[in-house]
Amino acid sequence: MSNVMNNITGHFKEKLSGGLQKITIPEWKTDIYHKGTYPFAVESKILQLQQQGKTVEALVESLIQKALDPEGKPMFTKFDKNALMNEADPSVLLRVCAELNNATSDYEDISKN
Repeated sequence: MSNVMNNITGHFKEKLSGGLQKITIPEWKTDIYHKGTYPFAVESKILQLQQQGKTVEALVESLIQKALDPEGKPMFTKFDKNALMNEADPSVLLRVCAELNNATSDYEDISKN
């Protein structure tokens, strides 16, 4: 691997190894944890849904992909998607997803160009 690639991957590994950030959701009586950044592999499905005009589905997908428990393990699975889309309070979902996606809002700006 070239020196530049070592610098690129090393920088990103540092960002990924940072501590988890916490969001408290009183309505759900829980805390959700998330990383400050995510690889494009995680973001690609979310960006694809946004570009297809499936904004709500993209928000739910971001929650599924990014919401972690205190140990850093996923809180949700793809099997939770239907319930999240149909049985969860949209205003709470919007607020939580806005906070989760705040860390990666630069990716979304880039994808629009």
